[in-house]
Amino acid sequence: MSKTVVKLDNVIKTYYMGDNKVQALKGISFKIEEGEFTAIMGPSGSGKSTCMNMIGCLDRPTSGVVEINGKETALMTEKELARLRNISVGFVFQQYHLIPAMTVIENVMLPLKYQKIDKAERFERAKIALASVGLSERLNHRPHELSGGQKQRVAIARAMITQPKILLADEPTGALDSETGHQVMELFRDINKEKGTTVIIVTHDPRIGASVERCIKIFDGLIENQAC
Repeated sequence: MSKTVVKLDNVIKTYYMGDNKVQALKGISFKIEEGEFTAIMGPSGSGKSTCMNMIGCLDRPTSGVVEINGKETALMTEKELARLRNISVGFVFQQYHLIPAMTVIENVMLPLKYQKIDKAERFERAKIALASVGLSERLNHRPHELSGGQKQRVAIARAMITQPKILLADEPTGALDSETGHQVMELFRDINKEKGTTVIIVTHDPRIGASVERCIKIFDGLIENQAC
């Protein structure tokens, strides 16, 4: 029996900017099961980034229910949310967010530090993670010495180092050329198939939407389509 790892039920998110009220999400509901490979797709301003922030425990709904791994985020403290993020969700961003002063392996080790894992184990697990993305020869390089595709692979290794249930990627191919972007997508597929990790890609690119098992299309804060 499949397990629901992401559940949004009638989620509304309202932002206030001075006197202006912006309703980014207008009552969105969907579920994502463990092991799914899903895209959340929509144009700029559609609400997809807000949706990503809900799944990533970076924000809370104004109303409605968000459950990640069976835990309702609105009922959790900031400390509990941070722990849920660190354990359950791995993040991959368009601009990589690698720390320039750190080596590749130091960047990948970093999330384990917050889990209070000793340095020797962090190092060994980071080596394994980097080998899995084909970067065993780049452990001591710094981000500025890498290509865009290599930086994204480092970011993926860092996201997977905690063995999260959910890998959440925000426009992960947006800064890459088409061939490198294709390679990164293949890496996501391998992670999904070999590890059973739930992969959720937030994108505006219809080519990515067409290439995944399921695409949730968002427009103007509402779900337009949930085609499988």
